[in-house]
Amino acid sequence: MQNTRFIRAKSAVVALGAALGLFFLTGCNLGITNLTPSVLPENPSQIYTISTRVKPKSVNIVPGSLTVRIIVDAQSFEMRKAALGADIYEFDYQLPAGRTELAYYFLVNYKFENQGVIVPREEFTDVIRSKIVGRYVLSLETNRGPVGARVSVLGRGFTAQDTVTFDGTPARTVFDSANALSFFVPALETGRNYKVEIAGANGVSAVGTFRIDPTSLTVSPTELSLTKGQSETLTFTLPSPAPTGGLLLDITTDAPDSVIMPEVVVEAGSTSAVVNVTGGKPGSGSLFLKGFGSGEITIPVSVK
Repeated sequence: MQNTRFIRAKSAVVALGAALGLFFLTGCNLGITNLTPSVLPENPSQIYTISTRVKPKSVNIVPGSLTVRIIVDAQSFEMRKAALGADIYEFDYQLPAGRTELAYYFLVNYKFENQGVIVPREEFTDVIRSKIVGRYVLSLETNRGPVGARVSVLGRGFTAQDTVTFDGTPARTVFDSANALSFFVPALETGRNYKVEIAGANGVSAVGTFRIDPTSLTVSPTELSLTKGQSETLTFTLPSPAPTGGLLLDITTDAPDSVIMPEVVVEAGSTSAVVNVTGGKPGSGSLFLKGFGSGEITIPVSVK
């Protein structure tokens, strides 16, 4: 009875010692850091570079014994040392057609010396995921401008359904091509920065920040009195030439049945635009132009 208890106690001590030894050997011997972005831009070859940094933390690791592998799609591939640094490893993986996500983990094998005994060890990471995106932004033409300025965004994978937003507020967006979009700076509060994003069927993509600068504008005449069918000109004048792409004057009215007028754009390099305003149904209201002067310009209109 006493012998049995002694054997059990000894077994427990041995098991505890083995567990502590295993923890000592494998707990903090390596630092494995994923260097692959969580979002990867799609490329025609469908080949993506996955990289990691494996930094030994223990002097007991046998020099030259490290083997770094990536496990992806149930396959194991040895990673090569990168030219960027001694502890960086990389692997080029060709993603099967139709896939939009990579799931992988890193496995590191090495030899560990403990009290003169060399034993093989391995450590591995959790599963890591990287998403492949067909749409991505390369550059914003400029990061500031006045209300109405036309600004280009260059990138890849744009569609006609994409919309540029300023802090979530949609801006008028023009689909130029799969590699370029344009937007007109919306009539929002001036003198501050906005977070610009592209929203569409492919999700939301960050563009950058944009500052809406204040500017002034004069309108002549300052009010209109028309009869039904009568036309009169309105002249919009800027203090300086309109920027490249022109300046869209986003004019609204509270009397759409009474006021008939075309879209107003000050052409690039010009300081003014002249448009005809025609009287529709009898009524009265105003034209509103936001983002200029003190914030909004109001032009009263009456149609008899």
